[in-house]
Amino acid sequence: MPSSPVSWAFVWPLPDRAHAPVLAISGQQARTALGSHYQQEIDLVSMFKDVSAFVQQASLPSQVRHLTDRAIRTAIGGRKVAALIFPNDLQEAVYEDPSRAHGAVFSGVGLSHPRTLPWGKDLQRAADVLNAGKRVAMLVGAGALGASVEVKAVAEILGAGVAKALLGKAVLPDDLRYVTGAIGLLGTEASWELMTGCDTLLMVGTGFPYSEFLPEEGTARGVQIDIDPSMLSLRYPMEVSLVGDSSETLRTLLPLLKRKRRGPWQRKIERSVQKSWKTLEGRARQPARPVNPQLPFWELSARLPDNAILTSDSGSCANWFARDVKIRDGMMASLSGGLASMGAAVPYAIAAKFAHPERAVVAMVGDGAMQMNNMAELITVAKYWRDWKTPTWVCLVLNNRDLNQVTWEQRVMEGNPKFEATQTIPDVPYHRFAEMIGLQGILVEAPERICDAWDEALAAARPTVIEVRSDPEVPPLPPHLTQSQIRNFSSATLADAERSGILRNTARQMLGLSSGKG
Repeated sequence: MPSSPVSWAFVWPLPDRAHAPVLAISGQQARTALGSHYQQEIDLVSMFKDVSAFVQQASLPSQVRHLTDRAIRTAIGGRKVAALIFPNDLQEAVYEDPSRAHGAVFSGVGLSHPRTLPWGKDLQRAADVLNAGKRVAMLVGAGALGASVEVKAVAEILGAGVAKALLGKAVLPDDLRYVTGAIGLLGTEASWELMTGCDTLLMVGTGFPYSEFLPEEGTARGVQIDIDPSMLSLRYPMEVSLVGDSSETLRTLLPLLKRKRRGPWQRKIERSVQKSWKTLEGRARQPARPVNPQLPFWELSARLPDNAILTSDSGSCANWFARDVKIRDGMMASLSGGLASMGAAVPYAIAAKFAHPERAVVAMVGDGAMQMNNMAELITVAKYWRDWKTPTWVCLVLNNRDLNQVTWEQRVMEGNPKFEATQTIPDVPYHRFAEMIGLQGILVEAPERICDAWDEALAAARPTVIEVRSDPEVPPLPPHLTQSQIRNFSSATLADAERSGILRNTARQMLGLSSGKG
């Protein structure tokens, strides 16, 4: 522990919202200075309180053992954030075991997770609902990441289609004929059709927030599985809510399920999935000025090494990551889900490479997040990459000079044209910055260069930044547009300085039109 007054541990709400166990350790000014408005003295307990399940400041060396043990158990056991604060003079003190006296406490180490299962009668109730369904849909999230085998088995017995919340992208591979892909504003038409057509919904390990993309209330019976009771029946009125570990619960539920014969529902799902992939490929291959932002994501899928780890930032890049990138068995993928915080992709990718140095890692970032903090994090990559087992680490940057996701949200959700003062950002040569700090940089200014760029980057002897000059006026179309959204979009477009590009690209995306040139 460094002896500086405040050794900062940055704790956003992000880890808690992502249900990730985190231990944050922070320094503090000397105990003798606390309460005196001393330099670098901050009320860290209050600052961390809103984002931590456990936060304590140590006063004596004999406390450290107990506080550390409890903080780690709290973080791991509850999948929460725990924060410990150590004043700088305490850091330099000699450790003492707690004395055997009134007011002193002792602790031990170790934590074994329990086997959490619903009661048998509740599992049977859930099985009865699922067995009665003729058109079963499943929605899986981050809580199902350790239950891929069981999710697949249940889906195949029930003849169900499976949609994936964004944090559950790696639960099942996208080459399965019944996997409809992402759901929601960033989702596919196949997932929309699955949810609007089902009569039974099984949700596993997900807090997917957008109820308008789930079945309309009363049209489907519901079963939900989650380890956290507070997440049950939160988005849809469930008939049976099961508290349990996803893997264990599904494994115990499986013998109670009756295999459904392949019929019209299964064939409809498969046709919808095939159509959805063709639509996405068609949209990705439409011309743009200069490069269609969907194309790098589409072309990446076939080139991804086995067991690759993918990260995405929030913004328009998350649309293409969610829809166009095909996950295979053994891959991992993540982004900031609960808060959609910008700036997470490169830090996530660095952490992934440290945790799995032998695996290829690909980060997908927009230029807004790149300028916020990801460029600085490239310096971290430059510092450490020679220590990694393999150098395969790639950052794709969409350079469109626009805070694109918000621009499109304002157009479609609010009916506002692009507001240049807040949405236009500087044009930065990201590939040249990479070269300047010792990484490899590749610039893509034409769609014909994308495939070669991916091949070169994934085979490179050092981490690589691919900068793609992408068209900001390619719309991230949701799978379903409401009348209100159509009205807002029309109103915004008429007043937008980029209306010609917006109309041209929207027509191409919706109708598959192609002029052969951007």
